[in-house]
Amino acid sequence: MTQKQKKMLYRIIISFVLLAALMIGEHTGFLPENIWLQMVLFLIPYLIIGYDIIIKAAKNIKNGQVFDENFLMMIATFGAFGAQEFSEAAAVMLFYQVGELFQSYAVGKSRQSISDMMDICPEYANIEENGALTQVDPDDVEVGSIIVVKPGEKVPLDGVVMEGDSLLNTAALTGESVPRRVCVNDEVYSGCVNGSGTLKIRTTKEYDDSTVAKILELVENASSKKAKVENFITKFARYYTPIVTVAAVLLALIPPLVLGGGWINWMHRACTFLVISCPCALVISVPLGFFGGIGAASRLGVLVKGGNYLEAVSEMTTIVFDKTGTLTKGEFKVSKLIPADGITDGQLLETAALAEGYSNHPIAASIRAAYQKDLDMERVENASETAGHGITALVDGREVLIGNEKLMKNSGISITSCSDIGTVCYVAVDKKYAGAILITDTIKDGVKDAIGAMKKVGVKKCVMLTGDREETAQAVAEELGIDEVHAELLPTDKVSILEKLLDEQHGKEKLAFAGDGINDAPVLTRADIGFAMGSMGSDAAIEAADIVLMDDDVRKIAKVVKISRRTLTIVKQNIVFALSVKAIVLILGALGIASMWAAVFADVGVAVLAIINSMRTLSYSGK
Repeated sequence: MTQKQKKMLYRIIISFVLLAALMIGEHTGFLPENIWLQMVLFLIPYLIIGYDIIIKAAKNIKNGQVFDENFLMMIATFGAFGAQEFSEAAAVMLFYQVGELFQSYAVGKSRQSISDMMDICPEYANIEENGALTQVDPDDVEVGSIIVVKPGEKVPLDGVVMEGDSLLNTAALTGESVPRRVCVNDEVYSGCVNGSGTLKIRTTKEYDDSTVAKILELVENASSKKAKVENFITKFARYYTPIVTVAAVLLALIPPLVLGGGWINWMHRACTFLVISCPCALVISVPLGFFGGIGAASRLGVLVKGGNYLEAVSEMTTIVFDKTGTLTKGEFKVSKLIPADGITDGQLLETAALAEGYSNHPIAASIRAAYQKDLDMERVENASETAGHGITALVDGREVLIGNEKLMKNSGISITSCSDIGTVCYVAVDKKYAGAILITDTIKDGVKDAIGAMKKVGVKKCVMLTGDREETAQAVAEELGIDEVHAELLPTDKVSILEKLLDEQHGKEKLAFAGDGINDAPVLTRADIGFAMGSMGSDAAIEAADIVLMDDDVRKIAKVVKISRRTLTIVKQNIVFALSVKAIVLILGALGIASMWAAVFADVGVAVLAIINSMRTLSYSGK
């Protein structure tokens, strides 16, 4: 409990004790009979508990923001004093503040849940100077600097391990409790906690571009992107409050004028009407429900960038996957060499490795890794890469082409087609076919289960997009249970395929895309909901996505759908419950049947029950 909440609790206790004593005195005849003295006595607990509400209402009136809950409570309790209902006026303010304290605690608990999970902000970085470690602000560390992370410290910046090995606790980023072992040349991400060994890390990003900075920014901005339901409630309250205020004034004035007399009775009804009408339950519980849902997802290692995206996930009926790095590990390995006549395996692999020497594509890296020798890049000239096709280069003065079947056909080169499952790179030297290299990728653990789980939560169609060959794509799709496959695509083709799939959606149906590569950013942006792989994904993909899976586990998508639907169910329950109770008690209050105590329940009681209901989203794990 914060200091502010403790002070409010003390005020509630003091006010309650004083009010209880006065009410006992009132019923036992110990209070003075003078009505003005009674009012002064009841004003003491009233002002102790309600002075801040009156001050807020006065400031808002001064600033032109008249119609809010502070104004309603001030007018209602002033009216109760005017009707000589002193105990009720003080009690209404007391119970209202009890509700406010409960709300503050609930919101604080929701925020704390996310803050605990996101308690990853590093306070310092260790720089080695003259044999001694100096603590500096992570903001001041330049790219390429060597930092030292001791056991138990947070990794302050993204980088590559240059010396040492250790176990990293990645729970704050991924939600996974199992530590990850890192050693020399492994990438590490800021926000992880170092285990037993000391690490020397060469930084690869500035703090503002680091994983931890991006995550904190996403969390901070999440509450600003409201769901449609939240926007509706905001607009509803904007018009609802002035309407009920005018209605209360009319209720206090018109019946006595028409029927004659009974001013105090009708004023009492109007005050009861105002207390009942306070929209706290809706204004508080609906955003709290979405915040709780975002917090529940955060604990799973899934970052949802706003309530609007959480709401959209509940309506997801189609999901489109990029294959490499999303459904498969993206860990390519050369599994077979198929040289043409007159060419050895070694010649084929050396030629391919040199041609791919400047490329940063995973397939190029796998060919270089298979070669296992240092490359003399002085032998290579004029290397150029055509996205979705392959590479052209001069190796030892000879023109080398390495890529897919399209590249060979476009260059007029006759090849021996390879039907083996995997990615095939064809190689040609001086327009003559030199052979093929088969590269295979492995499916991620749990992906088949993830597809099955999505079908169970109501996803009608799972689609896979890939630049791979049709045979390879169909084999993967068959193994995983994918409904629709689009293979041999260029990066630009993905957007046009997605556009067609979007046109097939009906009504409120939503389409999601899950990907990890830099060329996925346009598709992630175009989809209704974009899921990015946060661990291995590119910065561009993470920036473009609406939801980030910090550990790349696609099984969590189905859990996010469940959290989303649970959140929407709870939010709708709150709306129906709050409006129903208020409508009934408002009518009873206008008819003089509902007392001020019923009004307190319709306001504070409903708000507290709605808040308790909203907090159920925070503890939900999607199981």
